[in-house]
Formats: sequence, C-alpha cells, structure tokens
Amino acid sequence: MTDDVIRQVLQFRDDRNWKQFHNPKDLAISISLEAAELLEAFQWSADDINCNEKIDKIREELADVVNYCILMADACGLDLDEIVQEKIKRNNEKYPVGKSYGKKDKYDQLK
Repeated sequence: MTDDVIRQVLQFRDDRNWKQFHNPKDLAISISLEAAELLEAFQWSADDINCNEKIDKIREELADVVNYCILMADACGLDLDEIVQEKIKRNNEKYPVGKSYGKKDKYDQLK
C-alpha cells in the first residue's frame, strides 16, 4: 500500500467531514461488517472455493475492509507499515519455515 493511496482514503474522509464519526469502536464494527460481506461472496459456494465468477464482489468488499483498516490505523495513531512488519516478525518466530512449511497447524501444534 502506498502512502499516496492512504492519503487518498484519508482525503476522501476529510472532504466529507467524516473523521468526527470515526472512533475506534465504530471503525472496528465497520471492519467486521465489511469482512462479513466479503465472506458472503463465498457463502454456499460448495466446491468452488475460488468464486471466480464473484471476483467483482470480492474486489469491492476487500477494498472496503482495507479502507476501514486505514481509517482505524489513523484513528489509533498507528503506522500500517510498522504494525504489519512487527506482525510478520512475530509470525516468523511462531511459524519457523522448518516446522511450518506445507502445514496448516497452529503454531502451538507444530512439531
């Protein structure tokens, strides 16, 4: 995600004076609601877990989730690059390649 895209999301919000409504609680709710709408694209998909015919819906809902995540980070004063890099570091520690390669086990179940 580029700084320019983040600025565009924040500018969209600011142009409408919506920052006043964007508290962490309501943004967290919005992230969850949009994530549920993303899941809806896969509901009743049976064997078609890719849902290629619904790619437009997936794109739209995923964009909504990401946009709300940008707004949440801004509301909490968090740097997205920093928190994602920290999470990658923690995940690398929890899921070392030698133990987790090709496995879907949770980190505490890896042998």
